[in-house]
Amino acid sequence: MKRFYQSFKYALNGLILLIKTERNFQIIVGCMIITLIVGFGLDNYGQHLNRFEWAILWIAMGLIFVSEALNTALEKALDGLHPGKIDFVGKAKDMAAAATLVASTIAIIVGAYILLPRIIAAFTL
Repeated sequence: MKRFYQSFKYALNGLILLIKTERNFQIIVGCMIITLIVGFGLDNYGQHLNRFEWAILWIAMGLIFVSEALNTALEKALDGLHPGKIDFVGKAKDMAAAATLVASTIAIIVGAYILLPRIIAAFTL
């Protein structure tokens, strides 16, 4: 049980570190908060999201969090191992950043697909 607690502590420390030090992660947290406010706010306009829609939104948001955390970890590790500008390191970092770009694009599409029709319905007569 002690090892489990220690592992959880390290993971929570990593999450706090990401939120405190990484600008892109802070932007992602901000976008997630806005998404949650919009999602819950739609209830006030008779546009309740069902459990499946919420699940898909959470999966999309989680995909971005995971990809950004892995991207950041890879960049930090590669910068520590090879501090200078090396071609293959740069390519690896670009590919990791591309994963976050893809995840973010998918999340925007999913969010728009779920939320936009509800927002439009809420504000049209």
